[in-house]
Amino acid sequence: MIKKFASDALGLSDIGKVIEPYDYDKTESDDYLLYEKGERIYFLIKTKADEYCFTNLALIHVDGDSAVNKKHILKRYDYKFNTLRQVSFEAGTLDLDIEIKFTIGDTSFNIEFHKNFSMKAKDLYKCLVTMERIMRENEKHRNFMFDSLEYATRSLASSGFSQTSPAESFKSIAEFTNDWLQSSSRTYSKEDYSDIFDLFIRR
Repeated sequence: MIKKFASDALGLSDIGKVIEPYDYDKTESDDYLLYEKGERIYFLIKTKADEYCFTNLALIHVDGDSAVNKKHILKRYDYKFNTLRQVSFEAGTLDLDIEIKFTIGDTSFNIEFHKNFSMKAKDLYKCLVTMERIMRENEKHRNFMFDSLEYATRSLASSGFSQTSPAESFKSIAEFTNDWLQSSSRTYSKEDYSDIFDLFIRR
């Protein structure tokens, strides 16, 4: 009930409003942050029906009428496991709203908010585009990583095991491969995008 009154007090409509940090505690999303993991809100758009909360770790979407009643569907899209794609920004000369469109994982979003927030919308767009570029680059390197592993495996198989038993060779290769994959995965996988949000989001 308190959250509903807060929503009404913020003067929300079907067109999204960018929520300032001092009002984060009036939103549903704030209740579901992983504070224990160092998660924090960087950008939050709220309408009467939805919340779109961009943190350093994930996009938190409060779906449907969840922002104004007790029933809600909370969806979380961690950047580590959901790639951003097709980020676009649309703003017409006559329309009163701005649209940011993107796909994260398998889900597409079309977020509309008032032109009064055009500067903040551009900041968010810059963040998402930069994140998409980083994710694409990491994905490219991961593909190279697996291609290299496949090539090394074929080369090793063709050379045979002349100095060690097959069991010893298998164990050595399995341990090396596991360590190598874990190390490469850490190198080409980004979980926390605080640095990107700090670069573009104006407080």
